[in-house]
Amino acid sequence: MGALAKSLLLFVLNWLDAQLTLLWVHSNIATEGNGLMGQLLKVGDAPFMLVKLLVGAFAAYTLYRCSHMPLARRGMRLVLTIYAALMLVHAATGMSALGWSQPLAAVNYMTNLPYALLTLFS
Repeated sequence: MGALAKSLLLFVLNWLDAQLTLLWVHSNIATEGNGLMGQLLKVGDAPFMLVKLLVGAFAAYTLYRCSHMPLARRGMRLVLTIYAALMLVHAATGMSALGWSQPLAAVNYMTNLPYALLTLFS
């Protein structure tokens, strides 16, 4: 997949994340996990979407323009992986909202696993 396609995918995933966040928050199913974005959401949907899309567009454009650099290519891979995981969280949230709790339990297990592993070393 080329750099332009990856950048467009990043922007689309960012937009989808924003839309799903608004859906879950307005349905009283979840809250915004990012404190700054949560404050913007309290101001209104439009400021939340504007900032979310501007930050996403800036990141996608910057990573695209710098795609000739190894650090930018690794960064793109990282953020796409994070957004793919976030889409799984959104899917689990939706399934939980429909009454199916097993996916949410699996997501909770996976998100707590790194902390559990770190406690082994402390």
